[in-house]
Amino acid sequence: MSLWDELVGQEVAVATLSQAAAEALRAAAGDHIASFSQAYLITGPPGSGRSNAGLAFAAALVCPQAGCGECDQCAAALRGSHPDVERVAPAGLSYGVADTRDLVMRAATAPMRGPWHVVVMEDADRLTEQATNALLKAIEEPSERTVWVLCAPSTEDVLATIRSRCRHVALRTPPTEAVAQLLEQRDGIDPALATFAARAAMGHIGRARALALDDTSRMRRHEILKVATTLENLPSAFMAAAGVVEAATDDARIETDARDLEERDDMMTAFGAGAEGKGVRQSIQRGASSAIKELEQRQRARRTRTVRDRLDIAMVDLLAFYRDVLVLQFGSSGDLVHAEMRPALEALAASSTPVQTRRRMEAIVRARAALEAAGAPQLVLESLAVDLLSA
Repeated sequence: MSLWDELVGQEVAVATLSQAAAEALRAAAGDHIASFSQAYLITGPPGSGRSNAGLAFAAALVCPQAGCGECDQCAAALRGSHPDVERVAPAGLSYGVADTRDLVMRAATAPMRGPWHVVVMEDADRLTEQATNALLKAIEEPSERTVWVLCAPSTEDVLATIRSRCRHVALRTPPTEAVAQLLEQRDGIDPALATFAARAAMGHIGRARALALDDTSRMRRHEILKVATTLENLPSAFMAAAGVVEAATDDARIETDARDLEERDDMMTAFGAGAEGKGVRQSIQRGASSAIKELEQRQRARRTRTVRDRLDIAMVDLLAFYRDVLVLQFGSSGDLVHAEMRPALEALAASSTPVQTRRRMEAIVRARAALEAAGAPQLVLESLAVDLLSA
């Protein structure tokens, strides 16, 4: 077993991170390593494995052999139970300044088991300006035994003050063949299905696995792509928009409900739920009331973000569909992402012009930006559907 098994097609990045872990081990022993850094920025397109890379690197940093992949330290880090590895993600649309300050304070504590206290910050591009300022000093002058690992889509998505103080490691979109091979070997998926899922997911490993293993994911994708071929008038456009938002909301509810309930149960247990006596129960309810309201607020923010993430996946699928149409319109020899829908692609390519296709792709890009800027999902999708219809 290797720490880096999940990082398919990332040989250069793996070599860089492996070397950095070895340098960190020597630095912890007191050696002076000129190239050693306590802040890293891992970038790459969606699905390239930024979070997996960050977690594997964290495991290598706390491993006594700089990433053997076999010891208890590595295993604990990978399953999320190592006391010196903290993996964080924004509960809502962004990192708030208060949560970031709390994180900085926790990061300053000394490691308990390994040589380093490692913080893996997913979606570092979601740091607000105030949160960035709260984080900046911790990265400029990190605690003696703290390593920061930030993950973001690109260096441009992180403020210059942060990225200039980090060592940059870039990931690439994994090749379709490599993702398909991973699905076959790791998950035992049929080669034909694995190839379809890897191609349809455009190198996004997590999405490819979902498409290969989950009938609902494949059905949702098919329904989204039908939007491109079924828009006939304004009523159909509004119905299509409502259907996409409803599907994203249902998926988000399914994804978050169990976690929400578990978090609430854990909180009530921490406050002593189940204790006997009327006075005790009333005291527990009063003490838990404020904490429950705060928890519910975080959970609503997480669900909102999950809905928007689902909608963004839908728009990426649509964008790839129109990309395929454009490939056919120009007679290119490029591979089709949605090859299984070739008849529908050819029909749309024949009934529209490259200019119309380009306008539709630009409309999707605008819609993604609007969602990122916290636009109301229903209005954004309705506007997009109208733009697709009228292009």
